[in-house]
Amino acid sequence: MTPLTFSPILKPKVWGGRRLAHWGKALPDAISIGESWELADLPLSIENGRSIVDSGLAAGTTLRRLIEQDQNALLGRCSPSVDGGFPLLVKLLDARENLSVQVHPDPAYAAAHPESHLKTESWVILEAEPGSVIYKGIQEGVTPQQFADAIADGTVTDLLITVPAKAGECHDLPSGTCHALGAGVLVAEVQTPSDTTFRVYDWGRTDRTLHIDAALQCIEFAPAAPISEPMVLEQDGLRASLLSHTDFYAIERLDAI
Repeated sequence: MTPLTFSPILKPKVWGGRRLAHWGKALPDAISIGESWELADLPLSIENGRSIVDSGLAAGTTLRRLIEQDQNALLGRCSPSVDGGFPLLVKLLDARENLSVQVHPDPAYAAAHPESHLKTESWVILEAEPGSVIYKGIQEGVTPQQFADAIADGTVTDLLITVPAKAGECHDLPSGTCHALGAGVLVAEVQTPSDTTFRVYDWGRTDRTLHIDAALQCIEFAPAAPISEPMVLEQDGLRASLLSHTDFYAIERLDAI
């Protein structure tokens, strides 16, 4: 058996750039690429949303097909997603411009709307230009009505918590957290396998749909949890740093020492 490697799924985005070429991606000419899906297994209703093995005996086989052939070998003790797929989506994101201010369905909304799915995600910051930031959570004391008014008059970012982007840090964004990735930041994202996103503000861009009513039903009107110092264990020439531990996954960084 050899390691399974998958072809990246490149996603053009209005806010994307060209930096993913420096991370080994063969980008098409003259197109802004915002995302490279490294490991994906979404429902067929999502266009180009399933990873395909790129070499070896399984070349050309989708990740979903491999799971159908031998779920235990691919998932071990982990449970598949609701529709039987791989339970994580792993991406690289290159934000040349600010991403929309957005939120993903919280548990109550997802329970009442079967077509919507929870999406907890974490950003490991790989590159950050000087002065770049992320937006994460809402300032203490802001009410839903104040937030809705700020969306209407274009000042909603004044009510968000702004966090300097620093390479190496990991930020958890549970479902219900209002957030945005700021311009100049490149991250690795680990998330639950959902593509349900409700935009509340798009920085003056007018060609994409906003979902203000749905978003206001999902947003947790509170600051997001701050990052904490990673737990570190050194053994046998490796340093393992626990960057994130959510209800759905954990993220460790391994360094040779």
